[in-house]
Amino acid sequence: MALTLIQGSESVLADRAISEIIETSVGAVVSQLDSNEIELGTITDSLAPSLFGDARIVVIREIQELTQEESEEVSSYLENSDEGVHLVLWHKGGVKGKALLDKIKKANPTLVSVEAIKKDGDKAEFVRAEFARSGRKISAGAITALIDALGSDMRELAGACSQLSADVEASKTIDEKDVEKFQQGRVETTGFDVADAVLEGKVEAALVSLRQALATGVDPVLIVSALASSIRTMAKVSSLPRNSNSYQAASSLGLPPWQIDKARRQLAGWSPTTLSSAVISLAQCDSDIKGASADPIYALERTILAISRSHSASI
Repeated sequence: MALTLIQGSESVLADRAISEIIETSVGAVVSQLDSNEIELGTITDSLAPSLFGDARIVVIREIQELTQEESEEVSSYLENSDEGVHLVLWHKGGVKGKALLDKIKKANPTLVSVEAIKKDGDKAEFVRAEFARSGRKISAGAITALIDALGSDMRELAGACSQLSADVEASKTIDEKDVEKFQQGRVETTGFDVADAVLEGKVEAALVSLRQALATGVDPVLIVSALASSIRTMAKVSSLPRNSNSYQAASSLGLPPWQIDKARRQLAGWSPTTLSSAVISLAQCDSDIKGASADPIYALERTILAISRSHSASI
């Protein structure tokens, strides 16, 4: 049995470790399970022997959130494992789920540490490694500027490294001016910051993000566009089977895997009814900010409140 235990709370590193396992296992059938979405029996079904003896990878994310019954499904499998399965388990750390964690460690798994990156020195090493992966060079000043701007969110920091590597001339060492230019170009993405808060039902955060976006010059039309784009993504992803592989679904939906995973998390707070109501509210808001309302900013704020509260009402 192949068994990998990923430990730590840095999700961008955990996702990367999982991706590398999948990419190096050409031809394997992949099943990815999220502990917050699985039902009793799903783990057992996913780990059941294949009739055709196919090589398989089964990934279970955030196993510290598994119920006792679901944990027992994993424990039972460890006692009677399948040679054709590579089981990958991610535990985010802490004491929750420790009993299962101890049983997994007794099975001698391959250990992968993905502890949170908190120190600036470690963040700088992370940035250097990101650019090295792309075959690019970056100045020390540019590294500091990136960390100062985005260092609180490692996923966003990794995304910035990727974007800069793609946008800056290949023969050039990326410097502080390139980072500054990139930061100026991020103003419009504030609309998606607003959209994320709205679709996660974070009413106060949504209003704060809205005010910040407007204060930095983001057009209300772009904020509505970001919301509409996010809702369309959620609608696309809602049609996927619960346990489908986001990497396999990416090509058919025309979306990157991380965006599919994000939409799945956001969908947890929505029902078909409240999602339809959000679409109707957004259509009215689009009309209001394009001239139908005497106060487009108030119309936008009212819509954001309504949609955020629709999420809360679904829970």
